[in-house]
Amino acid sequence: MESLTIKCPVTIKAKVTEDLKQHLTADIQENIKKADMELQQIEFQGKRFLAEQAKQDAQGLTAVRQQIDAEKQKRLDFKAQMQERLNETARLEIGSEIVQGTLERTATVSVGDDLHKIMGTEILLEDGKIIAFRS
Repeated sequence: MESLTIKCPVTIKAKVTEDLKQHLTADIQENIKKADMELQQIEFQGKRFLAEQAKQDAQGLTAVRQQIDAEKQKRLDFKAQMQERLNETARLEIGSEIVQGTLERTATVSVGDDLHKIMGTEILLEDGKIIAFRS
């Protein structure tokens, strides 16, 4: 066998620009707003559901309350994570690079190829445009 075709990860990095910071900040703030809306909805529906449950089966009230509290806690935890990401985004320095994800590519390797170089491929973006390929 002379060569072999393999799948390799490709790291996608972005160069931090003012536009990227604004875009990331807007996305995070939107997620925080959604979490707030979901919390309000859980609170509203939870009160109604607790009232209905109290009429039907008072013994099941504790389980329902725990379920509602668990859902609220999930949203609060998510909101705290988003707030931390917002703080991290504010601290990003213009010109630095951040990882935005990973893709896969196929590569043909042969005996003698440097596998570390092939596996370490990166694409660098600036404002959504590819500005460099790195190996």
